[in-house]
Parts: sequence; structure tokens; C-alpha cells
Amino acid sequence: MSRRKTERLLNLVVCLLATRRYLSAEQIRQAVPGYPDGSEAFKRMFERDKEELRELGIPLETGSDGDEEAGYRIQRQAYELPEIQLSPDEAAVLGLAARVWQRASLAEAASGALLKLRAAGVDTAEAASLGIEPRVDTHEPAFPDLWSAVRDRRPVTFDYQGVGRSAPQRRHLEPWGVVSRRGRWYVAGHDRDRGQVRVFRLSRILGDVTADGPPGTVVVPEDADVREIVASSSNPAPDRRTATVRLRHGAAHGIRRWAAGVRPDDGDWDVAELGFADVDRLVDYLAGFADDVVVAGPPDVRDAMIQHLKAVLA
Repeated sequence: MSRRKTERLLNLVVCLLATRRYLSAEQIRQAVPGYPDGSEAFKRMFERDKEELRELGIPLETGSDGDEEAGYRIQRQAYELPEIQLSPDEAAVLGLAARVWQRASLAEAASGALLKLRAAGVDTAEAASLGIEPRVDTHEPAFPDLWSAVRDRRPVTFDYQGVGRSAPQRRHLEPWGVVSRRGRWYVAGHDRDRGQVRVFRLSRILGDVTADGPPGTVVVPEDADVREIVASSSNPAPDRRTATVRLRHGAAHGIRRWAAGVRPDDGDWDVAELGFADVDRLVDYLAGFADDVVVAGPPDVRDAMIQHLKAVLA
């Protein structure tokens, strides 16, 4: 919707809300800026505007005052929201939700929603000290397109860098939902390439996420619990394995306390053995020690570390 049309519709709503009697079409044309002077052009535009207001759910009422010409108005009682009653817990949840989206593409909408609630007299406790303040990092480049695809029920395609793979693969997905788990974002849905339910970590998506079909063509099963699907995929209870890492002498004390054993190596380095079950979590942890740590094996952990550091540099 253009800015000019938005302003005209807003002025029309304000005009019809402000009047206590029905306003004729001619009175509206004179009072509301943005309408053309010609009667036929005005009639066509006004008809479209009336239809637009009704589609937006605005209760446009038609009638007349006695013998006067038929006109239009908006009853304030029908237009206004009923009194909003939220429990303290519900108001707190809304405040937290808005802060969760602070860095997302929905930040403007969340802020607007809180502003309306406060105008209605609802205390959302935005400034209250809650001890902790959740802030989900949504700067992943793939997030906006995937969120839109889930909303529109549209299939997508993207390049995905799997753990331990030397090159990305093209994937075709019918997305069911995007969720956050342990500070990371995931999309789950039906993988057309493998014909099964799959989960993809957004940080491993390379390049653009593009539409792979028309909207409305993705069917989400009624019993699909996306959050449970993501949780199950990230906790498959695999057998614990052992990683071998080299530690700079006198550094990486956190790893040394965790390690099953540490022994001296050549020069300024020691060798540590670390038990692990999740490659991603291990790599994220080790990367925090920068060049004080070098992964020696196994190969999939070493490759995952290399890909992680390349992504950071990029």
C-alpha cells in the first residue's frame, strides 16, 4: 500500500470516527484530503476505499439522519477494542516476547503492540528488573526468508553446509517451523531430497533462501511438534566419543579441567583428550579459546572446527 493511499485511508477513518452523524459522499470528498476533484474519479476511488476498510475489519456503517442523503460513519463503540484484562503473568510474558524480538525483523511490530497495550492501560513491565533478560540472537541471514516461508506455507531451497562435509549441498525443504534452542536457530520440515522430516541449523545455511514453489502448498501435519522435532534431533543420545586437541602450554585452563587427561607434547604444546557427544557444542566451546587450541581429531570434529572458523572470518 502506497504512503499516499495509507494517509488517505487514515484520514477517512479519523473523519468518520469524529462525526456524530452520517456524512454524505460529497461531504467526505470535501473533508478528506487526497480525493480527486472529478466526480467519477472520486466515486471509483471512494468505492475502493470503502471495500478496503471493510476488508481491514473496520465497521463502516451506512445510513441517514432523517430525510437527509444517505451517508457513512464509524461507530466508536464498534471500532474500539474492548477493555483489555491481562494477568500480571500474561503481561510479563508479552514484555519478554517483545524483548526476545528486539533484534529481529519483527522488532517494530512488537514495539507497536506494546505501545498499544500501554495506551489501553496495561502494564507490560518492560522496564522491570527480572533478574535475567532473554535476548534471542536473530541476526542469522536466513531467518527472515525462512520465517516468511513458514508463514506463507511456501517451500524453499538453499545451500547447506553439513557437519564434516567439504562442500555445501543443495536442499529442498517444506518448512514447518523455525525455533530457537540453546541459543541457536533451527528450521524443521519435510526434506524433499530425502523424503523425510529433517532439521537444519540456520547458521549452516549459505547464501540466499529462495522460494521453491507457490505459497499455500506446504501442508503441516496436525500432530507435528516442531519444537519436539528439533529437540529430538539435537539430542539423539549418540555414543560418547573422544576428541584429541592440542593446547598451548599455560593456556586453555577451562579445557584442562574438563579433559580426561593432559600430557606434554612437542615445544609449547600439550595434548588433551576430551569426551563429547555433540560435535557442534564441542566446536563452539573450543572456538572460544582461539589460537590456544588446535583440533587434531577425529576428522569430522576437525572439519567442523575449520568450517566454524571460516564462517567467523567471513
